[in-house]
Amino acid sequence: MIRRLRAKRAAAARLGWLRRFSSLWLVAAVVLVLLGIMPTKTAAEPSPARDPIPVLAYYYIWYEPDSWNRAKTDLPLLGPYASDELAVIRQHIRWAKDAGISGFIVSWKSTAFLDHRLDRLLEVANEESFKLSIIYQGLDFEREPLEVARIAEDLDIFLSRYAENPAFNLFSKPLVIWSGTWRFSEQEVAEVTRVRRDQLLILASEKSVAGYERLEDLVDGDAYYWSSVNPDTFPGYPEKLKSMSEAVHATGGMWIAPAAPGFDARRVGGTSVVERNDGETLRREVDAAISSSPDAIGLISWNEFSENTHVEPSRDYGTRYVEVVADILGGVAPSGEVAPVADFDSSASAATGASYGLPLLGGLLALIVGGLLLAAWRRSRRPSLSTPTPESGDDDLGDASMER
Repeated sequence: MIRRLRAKRAAAARLGWLRRFSSLWLVAAVVLVLLGIMPTKTAAEPSPARDPIPVLAYYYIWYEPDSWNRAKTDLPLLGPYASDELAVIRQHIRWAKDAGISGFIVSWKSTAFLDHRLDRLLEVANEESFKLSIIYQGLDFEREPLEVARIAEDLDIFLSRYAENPAFNLFSKPLVIWSGTWRFSEQEVAEVTRVRRDQLLILASEKSVAGYERLEDLVDGDAYYWSSVNPDTFPGYPEKLKSMSEAVHATGGMWIAPAAPGFDARRVGGTSVVERNDGETLRREVDAAISSSPDAIGLISWNEFSENTHVEPSRDYGTRYVEVVADILGGVAPSGEVAPVADFDSSASAATGASYGLPLLGGLLALIVGGLLLAAWRRSRRPSLSTPTPESGDDDLGDASMER
């Protein structure tokens, strides 16, 4: 879809150029021929290459096997996994990389539970040369703001323990999105960000231009986690994304635009439902995100099953939504059967690094080898997703619906 959109825009631009200047060039050519200085051949200057837009999928590391018994209407094809299982993490990363996803935005705040999971994720991410960023959970389970001193302490833990890790070098500095900034005063935000922005890119998570402008001098940009937008009932939302992009870029900030495949958080207190429409919703939202000239796209989400925004292969959708992502990004969709982790023990042993058993590894090995061979062939032909020329009604619970 993105390739067709770029081709259509380029064709229209060339047609307009020819219509405006064909007569002028004809006259110029005649003059040059008469003067005897018309070159017989001209070498076109190559267009400057533009970097592809990173597509970063929001990623959740709170899952335990019993998490899947609460507030879920769908389950992963890998089964009721724990988020610290190395084989599961590796499969997630390989699926995402093959599909064209640049990295994960990991939901985190510093607890023994989540630190352990982030350690495991970093282990695999570095082995797979995959990039990570953080969305810091500034709101608690009841969606109340954390103490500012706690946030500052957690970011210092991140700086001392994680920030130098190669997985976080996607941008000029490690990226941290502060979820829930709209619940904090300017003074509270400044207390956290002013002494840490020289080492981190700290983005707000504001939902409007006014919200961002309130904090524009205190943050490095904005990442809008808008999972519940319905393209059919909010027709002006592409323009809203563009206006937010303009406000962020006017201050030199980074703009991460959202795109989701659908939404249904009724099991966790939400009210609205956005139908997936077999991938059409995601395609439309990616188009809207691209039209806002983002610095990155925040794909909502890899595995937020409570709000049903997941693209991870699942019981209800199979591999359909990774296939849609791969088609949009010019990547490779999964192939072969998926071995569920439910066939063997994945509970207590996961936290200690114990073996996950031959059934999982054997099944995953067949899938991984086939996927890597196909990916190697397809990557050589993959196009870049380039930045285009620029031409509330929120119902999300967002990532604040943390399980722990």
